[in-house]
Amino acid sequence: MILFHVDPDIRKAETLPAEFYTRDDVFEASKERVFARSWQWVGHAPTSLPESGAVSPLTLLGGLLNEPLLLSRQPDGEVLCLSNVCTHRGNLLVAQSGKARQLVCGYHGRRFDLDGTFRSMPEFEDVAGFPRPCDHLKRFAIRHWAGHMFTALDPAFSLDGVVQAMEERVGFLPFGEFKHDAQRDRTFEVAGHWALYCDNFLEGFHIPFVHPDLNAAVDYDQYTTVLFDHGNLQIAHARGEVDVFDLPEGHPEYGQRIAAFYFWVFPNMMFNFYPWGLSVNLVEPLAKDKTRVHFRSYVYNTALLDQGAGGDLDQVEHEDEAVVESVQVGIQSRAYTTGRFSPRREQGVHHFHRLLAASWT
Repeated sequence: MILFHVDPDIRKAETLPAEFYTRDDVFEASKERVFARSWQWVGHAPTSLPESGAVSPLTLLGGLLNEPLLLSRQPDGEVLCLSNVCTHRGNLLVAQSGKARQLVCGYHGRRFDLDGTFRSMPEFEDVAGFPRPCDHLKRFAIRHWAGHMFTALDPAFSLDGVVQAMEERVGFLPFGEFKHDAQRDRTFEVAGHWALYCDNFLEGFHIPFVHPDLNAAVDYDQYTTVLFDHGNLQIAHARGEVDVFDLPEGHPEYGQRIAAFYFWVFPNMMFNFYPWGLSVNLVEPLAKDKTRVHFRSYVYNTALLDQGAGGDLDQVEHEDEAVVESVQVGIQSRAYTTGRFSPRREQGVHHFHRLLAASWT
């Protein structure tokens, strides 16, 4: 039986052991223990489902969970998340995004309404006890925030704490003006464990050593981490004459020069807010030593692009990848078991390790 423990007192705690990152059985167990039970970003509704009748297929965490899902906008504007698998013989229902009046299986003609309700099936007149409740498409939980959509196969926690924390810090932003900029989207493959990538994101400790340009834009001494339910926030104060948020009165950081709000949501999502807009980072585990990271950009102030903390994000990413890949090699050493946490600089990593350890209890 696999068990992990991280002391709640960061002053006494040790990191997760190297075997968390190196054992095949731990990686396999994380599929159900961590990812099938957590919320995942599945799109931006104004971009992918702009009108009534719009449908959009997706694979939840391709390469890991590989769950075929379908987003469907109802006539009243509500968006549902459904299984994209026909309840007759398991054929995929929808292959590409578009507009539909019904969902029709291309294998044997079974039909469903856009809300997943079974409608009809050829040659089934003599089938007893049909249709059954399981002949409707399965619905999955869906949560919306600022146009972004999240779903979970079997959620172990509520997303309310995350939404509340994000609203408190960035709810003043004009989300209706945020536009997806596909030209700024990126996908990277990293030769490292997905949790190592998150470990690196969750602290500003490495900034002076790894990111010289970012270090010139943010004030390391004022760098702050705020913990909340199943997530945390890193607040980067500006150094010098870089662009900052125009914070309204009553904001927790009102009167301060903030260059970026870096949100992390357990276990693998980042929402990085800059004065120009938002960069969504999605971390997809592929293997215990291979990770895919998607960057999705939503811009509302083009005049502020490529400046300050939200400037050359590609360069920052390459710098992060280099150190993550170096750690991936190092943790396989027979000389390494666990490390300790800096109480001042690594609260976010400690929080993450505590949540991961709890997934094994």
